[in-house]
Amino acid sequence: MPELVIKYKSKKTLEALLDFAKYFEYSVVMPVKKTKPSVSEINGVTLIQADKSIDTSDLEKIFTNRNIDSRQLRRTAWQRNK
Repeated sequence: MPELVIKYKSKKTLEALLDFAKYFEYSVVMPVKKTKPSVSEINGVTLIQADKSIDTSDLEKIFTNRNIDSRQLRRTAWQRNK
């Protein structure tokens, strides 16, 4: 189905478009505003809030059918070398 983007300035224009939609059989779809991901910093490390667009399928291959315990992982892999 063809699409058309209409930009308008006043609310009256939107109301008119919605009224015309009843008679001319077209649909009005309101765009979803994209929010900027929240960015924060902890001890000099930048943290960006995750969203659903990230593809984690490659990680499934690594972690599937492995008995990895978070406590054991912290003890072995995350130790600081002094």
